[in-house]
Amino acid sequence: MTLSSSLTRRDFVAGSTTALSVGSLAFAAPSVQAQKAPSDVPGGGEGSKPATHGKEAIRPFRVLFPNGDLTDLRRRIKATKWPSRETVDDASQGVQLATMRELARHWQTHYDWRKCEAKLNAWPQFMTEIDGVDIHFIHVRSTHPKALPVIVTHGWPGSVIEQLKIIGPLTNPTAHGGSAADAFDVVIPSLPGHGFSGKPTTTGWDPVRIARAWVVLMKRLGYTRYVAQGGDWGNAVTEQMALLTPPGLVGIHTNMPATIPDDIAKSLGAGGPPPTNLSADEKYAYDQLDTFYKHGLAYAQEMGNRPQTLYGIEDSPVGLAAWMLDHDARSYSLIARVFAGQTEGLTRDDILDNVTLYWLTNTAVSSARLYWESKLPFFAPKGVTLPVAVSAFPDEIYTAPRSWAERAYPKLVHYNRLSKGGHFAAWEQPQVLAAEMRAGFRSLRG
Repeated sequence: MTLSSSLTRRDFVAGSTTALSVGSLAFAAPSVQAQKAPSDVPGGGEGSKPATHGKEAIRPFRVLFPNGDLTDLRRRIKATKWPSRETVDDASQGVQLATMRELARHWQTHYDWRKCEAKLNAWPQFMTEIDGVDIHFIHVRSTHPKALPVIVTHGWPGSVIEQLKIIGPLTNPTAHGGSAADAFDVVIPSLPGHGFSGKPTTTGWDPVRIARAWVVLMKRLGYTRYVAQGGDWGNAVTEQMALLTPPGLVGIHTNMPATIPDDIAKSLGAGGPPPTNLSADEKYAYDQLDTFYKHGLAYAQEMGNRPQTLYGIEDSPVGLAAWMLDHDARSYSLIARVFAGQTEGLTRDDILDNVTLYWLTNTAVSSARLYWESKLPFFAPKGVTLPVAVSAFPDEIYTAPRSWAERAYPKLVHYNRLSKGGHFAAWEQPQVLAAEMRAGFRSLRG
């Protein structure tokens, strides 16, 4: 196989045989060895024969970083040059020093990345080249008959780690309070430039191109009928898949829909008061968006205009963590409470699993480039005509009202306004999101 020269920290070697695959590629040592494709690479529908040779080969994959990378990480955390404390008693100046001090202390002295590797390697992982870029993905087939295939896409600053908690409830619903009739085969890819996927060396990898790659991936896996799910950039990619209307894609589910009507967008852009005819739910969403546009867009503006300038977050693990934590106010508030000793939705190790993945794969800047690549109006309706299911979480950047969802998606087959959960729904509330996906896609099963 051929690896891009940009994969300086993403070196592969042949791994040992496991219960999940006959052979594997390991994300670890600085050498590359091609392997004969095993007989149990993932397949889709009956009689499908996924490619096992050449650029279309599906190659088993395992995660294993050298001990030296982990030693270097702890050394860098210990050597952090700390700023002075913020001069306010809230987060209005950014991620607070006390939160970062406690995060760094736990990261350096208690956190164990090997546990995260074990969680990742407990699931079948694979690599395949699409459009010149290696795409990493998790693929878990249900043991229940007639399982509905779903491709689930993460966003930023997320990763496949976000979705690990929903694999069990989706593939084995009877063990999680569901019915065998609600089972899914689950495909979870890493976005290009994110996690274990390759880093594009040319421009053009926007959500439209990624959507085309995901269509190729599902076809390569042999699936002829499937659904798609996503939030954040995952929704942007998923909606673009729907706009492509590829054979086999029968509907989508989103936990961060693009539904903002033009008149609302204009009012927000002008910075003026909201329209006077808004319902309570619409006014709540408007206020959320107004706050986000005025106080929460700094990270996106920098990554959308000057992603290559972010050398600091490639060089400092604490700097990277702070940048990722500052994504949105409600997610940061949850994470700050976790590092203050509370337990709600996420654990300290959950949070550090995701940050450490970005650090070890050296993808802080390559992932940021997606903001530069995309020219799509993020929250504007795109004209999706396939069936759509929407789950509106209260602590998302905005909680999409039913009225906006109905206008944006003419074939809205499911809408539910949840009582808990935020931007990282699969991570924070996996049972809730899994139940939403079951309900949202139930009418689309063959």
